[in-house]
Amino acid sequence: MSKNKGFSITSAERYSLALYELANENSVLIQVEDQSSSILNLISSSKDFSDLIKDPTNNQEDLLKVIDNISNNNKFESLLKNFLSFLITKRRFFYVEQILKSFIETCSQKRGELKAELKSAKELSGDEISKITDELTKNFSSKIKLNYKYDESLIGGLIVQVGSTMVDTSIKNKLQQIENRMIEA
Repeated sequence: MSKNKGFSITSAERYSLALYELANENSVLIQVEDQSSSILNLISSSKDFSDLIKDPTNNQEDLLKVIDNISNNNKFESLLKNFLSFLITKRRFFYVEQILKSFIETCSQKRGELKAELKSAKELSGDEISKITDELTKNFSSKIKLNYKYDESLIGGLIVQVGSTMVDTSIKNKLQQIENRMIEA
């Protein structure tokens, strides 16, 4: 089972790199990246679409019609439409979510961006998130692609993770440290 899982990750990376190179050569990289994000949003928001992708018993012609309709309705680049159709005909559409996530990550890496995670105990405004992103960009001397999540379980404070560097100023973490010290004593 793990051998098969490794194959899927490897093949997802290869397909995503091929999509990146094709989009870059045809000067439609930004459009294909945005449209790939739209597809990922559709997968996460629509249980029906997600189930359609994951069901191996679906007919290829039916999948091609669905992708054709989605592509035409959203005015997708023909490159992306053809790529998705190719995945269907090669019976790799099951991996479309992994491939598109890997593609977006590849685009980000090629632009020299670092991925960062930010969790806060209170809802942050767009301005506050922007200030944090700017500060991280200065500190790490690299563009930062920030993924923000509101997490009320933190009680107070922030958690910022850039690569392997993590700063945890949350009250939840401080309480956990106090609890650990009390257990050790």
